[in-house]
Amino acid sequence: MSPINANAPATSLTRIYTAPVIIVCLAIAWIFWIVTQEHYTTRSESLIAPMAALFALTALVWFVMVTVRNVAVIRGYASVSYYADFKSNIPTDDRLERPARTFNNLMQVPSLLYVICILMLIAKETDNAQIILAWTFVILRCLHAIIYMAVNWVPYRFATWAASCIALGVIWFRYVVQVSFG
Repeated sequence: MSPINANAPATSLTRIYTAPVIIVCLAIAWIFWIVTQEHYTTRSESLIAPMAALFALTALVWFVMVTVRNVAVIRGYASVSYYADFKSNIPTDDRLERPARTFNNLMQVPSLLYVICILMLIAKETDNAQIILAWTFVILRCLHAIIYMAVNWVPYRFATWAASCIALGVIWFRYVVQVSFG
């Protein structure tokens, strides 16, 4: 199998993925440290702050998306016909669609944080580790959005996405175990 771009300079996967693997490993170490510390029950309402922060991030990306699209049309970088069907007159600059892709991404996995936080609010089953893990998820998603819209370097984008998914998975696992086994 030949590479996607045979003319691209050869860069080793080790060189490309060293820093992203370090990012994921540091996130896992942080999550492990949080989970292994002493936990105490806390007010479930403390989950509202990370939920609000995630909503604020989503709203900000939404605003950036609308602004970038309108400025692109006004300045002639994209046409209205492109935004009508996303097939004709495709802009050459992918930066015009990064905010939209980031916004779309914030409609996917992050919705699972809202669901688990609402479940914890209803069940009144929350400890300090869950709050810290929720904030960890939100911070990682902020980094993901910044990387996606600013530079779109896939290994770093993937590292922050994967680390956030691990944090979310741990939140869900801890909740299910806590509710199922007390």
